[in-house]
Amino acid sequence: MHRTKENEVEKNSSKSLLREYAEAIIIAVLLALVIRAFVVQAFKIPSGSMKNTLLVGDHILVNKFVYGIKLPILNKELLHFRDPERKDIVVFRYPVDPSKDFIKRVIGLPGDTVRIQDKKVYVNDQLLVEPYVVHSDPRILPASVSPRDNMDSILIPPHSLFVMGDNRDESFDSRFWKFVDMDELKGEAFIIYWSWNGDGKLTWNPTESYIRWNRIGNLLH
Repeated sequence: MHRTKENEVEKNSSKSLLREYAEAIIIAVLLALVIRAFVVQAFKIPSGSMKNTLLVGDHILVNKFVYGIKLPILNKELLHFRDPERKDIVVFRYPVDPSKDFIKRVIGLPGDTVRIQDKKVYVNDQLLVEPYVVHSDPRILPASVSPRDNMDSILIPPHSLFVMGDNRDESFDSRFWKFVDMDELKGEAFIIYWSWNGDGKLTWNPTESYIRWNRIGNLLH
């Protein structure tokens, strides 16, 4: 009889332990979903449109509440904190195909006029100073061929942004498909938490390493 009670106690203890583990896992999953939906989300950079600020193989974290809190399913804003600012690096749903996420830099805000002359960007007729920009193609294309290097002045509509990649000659951005609606913003990129180079190898030497140790932890500006 005593042994039976011991067995019952052991079974109850095992069930309690399993229940605790299950509850802990469920809570952890729910917290991860909440954090991903409202706080921070990780993204991987698949293209070179933002180099040298961001390289292929960089893994970044995006602040999802910096501009406000939205209901993910309804895409409805519950709280508004601040509007995007010029030169913010933002992740957004690609206007042409919302199933894809793009990352670019904010250049024009609602009410601004933006024009491009010989690769130089003018906002409200003032030359925009952009130390982060790189050009891989020395050619200057006329507006009749492409808006890449020369674009007539356009007015940014309300609740919209004009965005461009830092790698100006290799970026498919607002010069080609115009504006990003602010409702499509997912957040602001703020840090590189991991980075690797498929052409390298596993070593502690930063110039040869498969892992780009010198990029990990870099804040984005």
